[in-house]
Amino acid sequence: MERIEAVDFHDIVQIEEPRVSPDGESVAFVRKVPEDEASYAATIYVVSTGGDDLRRFTVEEGVDSQPRWSPSGDRLAFVSTRGASDDRPQLWVLPTAGGEARQVTNVVGGVSEIEWSPDGSTIALVQSVDEDDRDTGRDIEVPEEFEPDDPDPRVIDRTVYRSMERYFDGKRSHVYTVDLGGDRPGEDDSIQRLTDGDADYASPSWGEEGTLYYTKSIGDDPDDSETYEIIEHDLETETSETVHTTTGWSQGLAATSDGRVAFLYNEEDQSTLRQVELNVLDAETGDVFRPTADLDRTLGYAAAPQWGPDEQRLFFTTPDEGAVSLWRVDYEDTDPERVLREDWSSLDAAHIGEDLVAVVRSEWDHPGDLFVSTLGGAEEHRLTRINADLLDDRAVSRPEELSYTNDGTDLQGWLLTPPDFDPDETYPLAVEVHGGPHAMWTTSGTMFHEFQTLAARGYVVFWSNPRGSAGYGEEFMTAIERDWGSVTMSDVTAGIEAATDREYVDDDQLFLTGGSFGGYMTAWMVGHTDRFEAAVSQRGVYDLTSFYGSTDGAYSLVEGDFDTTPWEEPEFLWERSPTGHAHEVETPTLVLHSDDDYRTPACTAELFYRILRKHGVDTRFVRYPGEGHELSRSGQPGHIVDRIERIVRWFDGYSEYHDTERALDRDEDAGLSGGNEEDTAESSE
Repeated sequence: MERIEAVDFHDIVQIEEPRVSPDGESVAFVRKVPEDEASYAATIYVVSTGGDDLRRFTVEEGVDSQPRWSPSGDRLAFVSTRGASDDRPQLWVLPTAGGEARQVTNVVGGVSEIEWSPDGSTIALVQSVDEDDRDTGRDIEVPEEFEPDDPDPRVIDRTVYRSMERYFDGKRSHVYTVDLGGDRPGEDDSIQRLTDGDADYASPSWGEEGTLYYTKSIGDDPDDSETYEIIEHDLETETSETVHTTTGWSQGLAATSDGRVAFLYNEEDQSTLRQVELNVLDAETGDVFRPTADLDRTLGYAAAPQWGPDEQRLFFTTPDEGAVSLWRVDYEDTDPERVLREDWSSLDAAHIGEDLVAVVRSEWDHPGDLFVSTLGGAEEHRLTRINADLLDDRAVSRPEELSYTNDGTDLQGWLLTPPDFDPDETYPLAVEVHGGPHAMWTTSGTMFHEFQTLAARGYVVFWSNPRGSAGYGEEFMTAIERDWGSVTMSDVTAGIEAATDREYVDDDQLFLTGGSFGGYMTAWMVGHTDRFEAAVSQRGVYDLTSFYGSTDGAYSLVEGDFDTTPWEEPEFLWERSPTGHAHEVETPTLVLHSDDDYRTPACTAELFYRILRKHGVDTRFVRYPGEGHELSRSGQPGHIVDRIERIVRWFDGYSEYHDTERALDRDEDAGLSGGNEEDTAESSE
């Protein structure tokens, strides 16, 4: 069998956004696969719940997303960029019995968060528009001759004015409804904006017929506030009222037909250290229930709750001790039960149907497939083996759990050995540190390919969930308060000691990498030890003060996790920043960053890199144009491959187990599949 390589990413298929049909006979999902070096093909497929009838449901054009069955199942709504010259996603509707999909919207702000009304006559959606878009009606219909202009100069009047890869440029998210035209669909379609003003509205969810709930960010400065309102909108009377005000940095709603609204809640004080709770509002009485009050877990990122068919029990996911679990709970109780959990595996998406639940699960031996089970978790059935053609011909190594303790705390990690592993031989150790900081790793998910590639190159790979990680309770998560570096380093180091206790691990050949908070930790650790032969720091936070001033809303991590600001404790933040110790670095360190990363902007990487250069460290700075913070997960396919190959090439150059020159001494395209470095990334040394 062949070994997994970085270039195999071009053949890895991802499954996203499963949706169970109303009759429970089928599941729609998005099949996403790299199309070329710069883009993906994303098409909607449907598979029977028996798993014996997998078929493509939409044409292979543009990028499709958000498949949503109509309540009767006679139509499938989805969002697509097909036919668009500027990649603005629009709403499309496809008859499920046969026929062509038709484009329903042509709006300036693109379409997201689509939701059918209970009677199937209307779809709610969200689009991001500015005041001029609203005044001129471009949010209802874009004139054929319209060409958007980039601001010159760009005038900024907001606290948070950009995020991930884009500037907001005056745009706010607003809620709309589309009436699908009754007996003459396509001829009498009409779109109406329900919200207005300089505020962000989101998360539309239908209650009883004609009632739509959504959120509105509020506060003296909504950008600097986690307070939001839950608004009840009566479409018949065209009136709205605020039924609840709460706090949280995620605003997913789920409403019932009798006026109960499930929503996500965070305590406002140091909210980044607090677990996300599930609350339920009775909109009529104002009573609020908290069914997760006794559950010491945080709801998963973007894990909007879902009501079961009885509208009495709620389903939600959480990180859960090295796995992602699906739970259900009666909204009036506080004793959730696990519905689905497999050790080390990740539930990357879930949808609750009338009689079954569909999930995308990734496990140690595959990056994600579609499964269904009963609502209680019994009789689980795998519907796809979407990457069988690739993986059946690849040697996939099985990880081993590594349990250890540090400072009296039980910790969880894993070791992955090379495909031809021989316990009588010795191997170098590649250490990976996760981002977040309050994330959690399993043996699967988006890291499957990278871990397997490193193992296939001859490294034993170690990764773990040190204190600060989600999934082990709030006390565990808050253990890094005001001290990201030393606590995490202590736990990772303890894991390295446990790994190097294995005779087959060469404790003189250690290598280190991580992205985002993992990039912070990579830079922090090489500033405090010379134990590693080489390191690769990716999309990291290197200077907390510069990060506070240049990031998007993530500056709340400084206020929350460190309980301070740059003007209150500038020296404290400098001491807690990797750049404050970068002059001590001796480890050869490759710095990877994305040019359009507005979560961890490149300015702090530039400072870290310059300090390394000034102190004669073997280093190189590689920047990926057109990429944001999600480079490793959803970046351009060519860049994802290039990034992994550069990590391997950098490690190999300092490894006694690889007869390879340093990357700095090799031809610039040596060892890379994408050709010259200038073709894929900008490189400085």
